[in-house]
Amino acid sequence: MPAADFHSLRTVRDLIRYAVSRFNAAGIALGHGTLDVYDEAVYLVLHTLHLPIDRLEPFVDAAVLDDERAAVLAIIDRRIDERLPAPYLTNEAWLRGRRFYVDERVIVPRSYIAELLDDGLAPWIDDPYAVEWALDMCTGSGCLAIAAAETFPHAQVDAVDISQDALDVARINVDDYGLQDRVALHQSNLFEKLPPAQYDLILCNPPYVNTASMDALPAEYRHEPSLALAGGADGMDLIRPLLAQAADFLQPDGILVLELGHEKSYFEQAFPHLDPVWLSTSGGDDKVLLLRQDQLV
Repeated sequence: MPAADFHSLRTVRDLIRYAVSRFNAAGIALGHGTLDVYDEAVYLVLHTLHLPIDRLEPFVDAAVLDDERAAVLAIIDRRIDERLPAPYLTNEAWLRGRRFYVDERVIVPRSYIAELLDDGLAPWIDDPYAVEWALDMCTGSGCLAIAAAETFPHAQVDAVDISQDALDVARINVDDYGLQDRVALHQSNLFEKLPPAQYDLILCNPPYVNTASMDALPAEYRHEPSLALAGGADGMDLIRPLLAQAADFLQPDGILVLELGHEKSYFEQAFPHLDPVWLSTSGGDDKVLLLRQDQLV
């Protein structure tokens, strides 16, 4: 569109329509907070205009100023040309109603475990107030550690990541939520540098993408740290030592909740002796599993 024609984009509605058309034509990949181009367009337009991202209707026919139009067009261009996930463009991600700071040092927060925390992991945890110690392994941005701290009000939460860059981002989020006294950040390769502990609950959304799937990832996903995604040939490279060590860090009645994405078949091949409970999520009944401490011994 010639520059002069951009003035025909007069309203928020016009900009959203234009963004949807551009995104469809460009074939952008989604999955970093939105699942269709309309939602992606609405989010980027409203965020760029400093409008509430959950209240389109009052503003949809509002006129935009020239500098506002230019800012929206610029972020649309970046989304297409650079194939950056929207959260890296806005430095924020939303997960179950919680806002987190993000940049390219961390994977964009997305986890089925977060929705299971909405119900306090019932019925596997009877009383959320009885959870005293929890661990978020592979914490990334700290999103699950923060959600766990809010779900289990009496719990101290350890958040572990091998990446200091990720922990620097997690520190921003822990501080934003005022949880410095309850969420402790640890740089460690799994349990290697953790002091002895027995947790009531271990959460883990690890790197589990198998090599073939890594090779086929769209460009948007290649902006994320490969350390947070790549799980080796069968996706189980980190999960093997995790399961070998976890029992020593769980209470006798403690539980491990592990997210595996699309890797259920690889998990079953790698651990035929285990009989986990597969938990129901919005993504299906094969994305998150639960194991008791006695199963891991």
